[in-house]
Amino acid sequence: MRAIDYKTYLPALLSGVALMLSFPMFGYSWLAFIALAPLLVALWKATGWRAVRMGMFAGLVFFFGTLYWVYHSIYFYGGVGLSLSLGAALMLSLVLSMYVAAFCYFYSRTLAHTSLPASFIAPLYWVMLEFLRNYLFTGFPWNLLAYSQYEFLHLIQVADITGVYGVSFIVVAINGVIADVFISRMRRMDMPLFTLAPTFAGYAVVFVLVISSLIYGSVRLGENREGKPARISIIQGNIEQDVKWNPMYQRMVIDTYSDLTRKAVAESPDPLDLIVWPETSMPFLYSPDHGRRQALLDLQMEVGTPMLVGVMDRRVDKDENVEFYTNSAALINKGQTVSLYDKTHLVPFGEYVPLRGLLFFINKLVPDLGEYRPGKELKRSSISQGEFGTLICYEIIFPNLVRRYFKDGGDFIINITNDAWFGRTPGPFQHFSMAVFRAIENRKPVIRAANTGISGFITSDGKITSTTRLFERKILTEDILTDPTRTFYSRFGDMFVYLCTILTIIILIDFRRK
Repeated sequence: MRAIDYKTYLPALLSGVALMLSFPMFGYSWLAFIALAPLLVALWKATGWRAVRMGMFAGLVFFFGTLYWVYHSIYFYGGVGLSLSLGAALMLSLVLSMYVAAFCYFYSRTLAHTSLPASFIAPLYWVMLEFLRNYLFTGFPWNLLAYSQYEFLHLIQVADITGVYGVSFIVVAINGVIADVFISRMRRMDMPLFTLAPTFAGYAVVFVLVISSLIYGSVRLGENREGKPARISIIQGNIEQDVKWNPMYQRMVIDTYSDLTRKAVAESPDPLDLIVWPETSMPFLYSPDHGRRQALLDLQMEVGTPMLVGVMDRRVDKDENVEFYTNSAALINKGQTVSLYDKTHLVPFGEYVPLRGLLFFINKLVPDLGEYRPGKELKRSSISQGEFGTLICYEIIFPNLVRRYFKDGGDFIINITNDAWFGRTPGPFQHFSMAVFRAIENRKPVIRAANTGISGFITSDGKITSTTRLFERKILTEDILTDPTRTFYSRFGDMFVYLCTILTIIILIDFRRK
């Protein structure tokens, strides 16, 4: 029997577990600053295949430990057996682990053949691969390392320049500094004449980077921001997923949201400027000929406040002569639909099947998979207090998508979602944490309405001012301050990542030449 290779798997296990524990719901965010250090040290002189194995194992522990909740959606609401549901969560974790494996491979090779310190190499490669997660395989940038620090407001203010990736860079760089303490000793043991100048330079650069980021954050948090006040109510109906689309409960769902809306208006000491309902909060198709749509328009006229409502619509493609669905947000005012935004980034295997021709067997496994079509444009809506962009469900996790909404204007962000799929798992907490970064990156307050929670308000500097609990029926009303600021990030995008890309290419070219 072959002995377990502890030198390979123990450091990977330690790093994977520490990364997992640093994320929301577990709550040990400080672990993120040391979590990668065991892996970075152990990768010194690791062969290519060993480095890949270490990365795959560390990634699997981390991703499955933080994304196991995927099985909950598939098992309880997808009509799929427990083993297949867990298998799907494991498969997703394996795919994401490939990014960590690639990181370990390139990092170990560069570390072994250059004098560059880990504090320089590691953050460059890590950021590059996090950025790729936005786009490869339809994109799934969930649990980027920076999100572990969503409550460390002084550190993460720099995201309005660098985006979320700049914060990930800092976190990995600190891990690199810790790793360099041990790696520099091993380098000197192997090569007594090895110069430590690059290592000490790395210490200095990371120190300056951290201190300057904290100072910048302190300045940003102390600013008095300009904007218009707006009084907004969030309606969290707390409708269980297995009840929501049951025809027997349709009347109950409608009455729940209608009664809570009337109550929000009645209990507010000042007039409301907007009422927000969650994603697909109404259990009927938002078609002009549907009687319940008119009842919704009448409700808005009754309360006299603009309402943003998550709806599902069915339309016809006249060219193809086929029906399709959209996941949409309707802004209703003066008894009319004044704006309708269709979700542009759909959930693969939830709202559509990518490569349906090749993955024909998916329909046999899960026959009720949605056949939605994405919207064609990002469309801002407006009320008298300003313009807002609506992000539906996990659109909020894509930094560049949100940025495109606000590169030429806009005043606040609304995120409507239905996280009932996740149950009482870390999923809703992780999802909420990402909205903090979208607020800071674009300097826009975020209003988040979730069917079963977590709903809440986030200021433009990332402060969470109020939230609901999971699975409670709740009205949440707050006065926000809209923010017309256009940040460096919202105007120019991921310039920081492009800079990292250039530096990485230079390293790889020089490494190959040597």
